[in-house]
Amino acid sequence: MENRHGLLLDISVTAADTKSQWEAAEQMLKRQAKKRRRPRTLGGDKGYDTKGFVGMLKKRQIAPHIAANDKRPGGSAVAEPIRKRKGYAISQRVRKRIEEIFGWMKTIGGLRKTRHKGRARTQLAAEIVGTAYNLLRIAKLKPDLGMVVG
Repeated sequence: MENRHGLLLDISVTAADTKSQWEAAEQMLKRQAKKRRRPRTLGGDKGYDTKGFVGMLKKRQIAPHIAANDKRPGGSAVAEPIRKRKGYAISQRVRKRIEEIFGWMKTIGGLRKTRHKGRARTQLAAEIVGTAYNLLRIAKLKPDLGMVVG
């Protein structure tokens, strides 16, 4: 999701385990790079607060705006100077929007329980529902130009 307008940029259907989600995030970053897009920050929940994932972001020169998991043995992988920045605090507030998108996709978009067999078909369904979400979101963002009926 991009933070400014809350639009869904990419989606990936994976197994419900942490390693698959990390790999999917890295694949999404690679797809964005092919489109010549280079995010400066990446937000995520505490599940992404690992040395491996944060290290991958640092290699790509992406600031990890990941929720710090200080209760984890060894502490958070997100450096303290990053966590003290104003942008980090803003990202943590905006980060909940992605959960709102997932909620919409599950309740309105019908993805709570898939009707498709196989990851490829489920991925396509997720992309279609994501597109529908973006169209509705864009319609809400666009200023009302007023209807002129001839």
